[in-house]
Amino acid sequence: MSRSRLFKFAGLTVLAGLLSACSVLAPLPAETSSEDRLKAIPVEGLALAGKVTIHWDDHQVPFIEAEKDADLPVAIGLVHAHLRLGQMELLRRISQGRISEMGGPLAADIDEGLRILNFGAAAAEMEAALPADSRAWLEGYVRGVNHYQQNVKMLPQEYRVLGLDREPWTVRDVLTFGRLSGTDVNWLVYGGLLKLRDRDDWPELWARLVKEGTSSVPSFDGNEGQAAFNALLASVSKSGSNSLAVAPSRTSTGAAIMANDPHLGIMAPNIWLIMGVHSPSYHVVGLSVPGLPIFAIGRNPRISWGGTNMRAASSDLVDVSSVPPGEIMTRREKIKVRWWFDREVSIRETKWGPVLSDAPLLKREDGPEFSLRWAGHQVSDEVGAMMKVSKARNFQEFRAAFKTFSVSGQNMLYADVDGNIGQVAAVKLPTRSNDLPADVLVSPAQSDVAWEKMTDVSSLPVTVNPADGFLLSANNRPAAADVPLGYFFSPDDRMIRMREILTEKSRVDIGDIKALQRDVYMTSSVELRDALMPLLRRLNVADAGQQEIVALMAGWDGHYRTDSRGALAFELFYSAFKKRFAVSLVGERDADTYAGIGRIKSLLIADLERTDAETVAASLRPALASASKAIASFASWGEMHRLVISHPMGFLPVIGSRYRFADYPVGGSSHSIMKTAHSTTGERHNTRFGSNARHISDLSDMDRNYFVLLGGQDGWFKSANFLDQVPYWLSGDYVQVPMRLDVVRKSFTRKTVLGASEPGSGN
Repeated sequence: MSRSRLFKFAGLTVLAGLLSACSVLAPLPAETSSEDRLKAIPVEGLALAGKVTIHWDDHQVPFIEAEKDADLPVAIGLVHAHLRLGQMELLRRISQGRISEMGGPLAADIDEGLRILNFGAAAAEMEAALPADSRAWLEGYVRGVNHYQQNVKMLPQEYRVLGLDREPWTVRDVLTFGRLSGTDVNWLVYGGLLKLRDRDDWPELWARLVKEGTSSVPSFDGNEGQAAFNALLASVSKSGSNSLAVAPSRTSTGAAIMANDPHLGIMAPNIWLIMGVHSPSYHVVGLSVPGLPIFAIGRNPRISWGGTNMRAASSDLVDVSSVPPGEIMTRREKIKVRWWFDREVSIRETKWGPVLSDAPLLKREDGPEFSLRWAGHQVSDEVGAMMKVSKARNFQEFRAAFKTFSVSGQNMLYADVDGNIGQVAAVKLPTRSNDLPADVLVSPAQSDVAWEKMTDVSSLPVTVNPADGFLLSANNRPAAADVPLGYFFSPDDRMIRMREILTEKSRVDIGDIKALQRDVYMTSSVELRDALMPLLRRLNVADAGQQEIVALMAGWDGHYRTDSRGALAFELFYSAFKKRFAVSLVGERDADTYAGIGRIKSLLIADLERTDAETVAASLRPALASASKAIASFASWGEMHRLVISHPMGFLPVIGSRYRFADYPVGGSSHSIMKTAHSTTGERHNTRFGSNARHISDLSDMDRNYFVLLGGQDGWFKSANFLDQVPYWLSGDYVQVPMRLDVVRKSFTRKTVLGASEPGSGN
């Protein structure tokens, strides 16, 4: 038995034995009301400069009203910990490569990979370089988190199940977690491309993929360990989104509209929190990530903002195969393993970064050694940048705020109350040549030239008030710049569809934007279907079941609606055809990797045109037979395509089922606007990545801000607000969050008071 299999078997055995005899088998908490949850907040003993009132609505959406700026981050930390302490602790340990402390030996390989990535590599230097306002903000935040954790009477269930201690938070913890959320999604692309690099036709294939701007993120296909690692990074990094800003000339209210729906892992609790704040210098409503005291998406009285991952070229894979051993440094780290022996690992580093090829999930005995050179291993200040965004009053201040922003690179959209809309590239990038790279690996000398000077937002493309009256971003290829912004981008489905919807009417309203965020049409599927139909008809199939598949595909309108049989037929056929045709193109060994490329549909259309009819037919016929057999198992797309909402502990053996909370039929697919990404399969499957939150702000009115989470605000299991927004997400409803203090005070009826002479909460 291999070492990997031995550890997995041992881990399962030990875990199952311990779980059967210990308290982690205790049932979930009893159902808890919002009132009881708010009463649990430890309000006494928190030293503040003034009074803080936290107003709560029926969904446990908080609006923090602080008399002093210094108290605001403290209250944000308290609120984050109250609503999501269990989640924050889980993500903190992931960012530090400490999953094995919670899950046992099954996670040791992933931890080793995370230790090599070393998200905290620059954290100490970043902390030392913080400007005074950023430092004070972060110190206040961790003080609020630590007050809650140390004083709350009952900790979240994650502490007991995962064996967590009341471990104080530090500023460095927050900075390290920020680097995890800034993961470069290109790493996941590289993982697939490296598998193809030893092919004889690699130079031609590489050139084709780079020219296409092909992305393979997220992919949950492939070996179990690699898929788990990819899913983990994709779930917590800001790796996808839709954003749009519409100018007043195109809206029914005569004011600009900002809309965002970020794409992250589907889990409970949701990665986002809806909240509002007010202090002398800050007045914001928006979406915040627990563990980071910033508003990534939102608005203040003057402006609104949101962004999408630009798939920036923030990393190099540097070939260090010829680097002398004396120039490679090694350090030893201990991975603590729950229920098993601790594991010591050697982490090798070069001046170009950690030797990433040593990661167990990437290591190949016959492969080249390469280091990861990443902008996230350098000093930057994303927290300070987003603090400035929250206070920006115009486009010039908005753009200037991103001077210190590096990872993950974002296409940031802007709208203001004066009717302006704009877009900037928030990122720091090596100053590379615009020539297409010759390989996925670069030489040390090439990397040194490119990284000698970094390019930031002040030198990158900017757009203000375009003639067509709107700006769109969906992880697409950006405008050309003096340096390459990236090489691997999402397919154009979402961009094409958003543009179609926005140009159908001369003016749009909030209802139109809400409908747009739930749109499930997919252009690339229709284009591939149209390319396939003549070929399918030439087969002259006689089987009635196969004829039904052809007819359903031909009559399908391209919408992945929950009740669609056309979408079901297409996906059943496509999943069977893609793999078979890929085998004919690149062979059995590399078929899964090739078929998992993000723009595979456009590549397949080109492949169909240049492949002889007999070879194509040899894939079409068995795919039709497979689809005609499989369709008997499902009545519609939604019966096969499922929205399963679960906690990460849902993957644990023995106890996992109690942390899987909901299972719905759902529409959408991997590249529809309402993204519900999935592995290509002809079987019942779950979406694990996609549109997990929505935001719309109409700048005609400070109170016209609408949000919804796929889940709920509260991370406490069985709380009234744990999953209460799921029906809203499914039906297209939103939670309105006002900004005017008089409206907040009146409509957010529950209060938690801090810093008063007689503190109290819950009423």
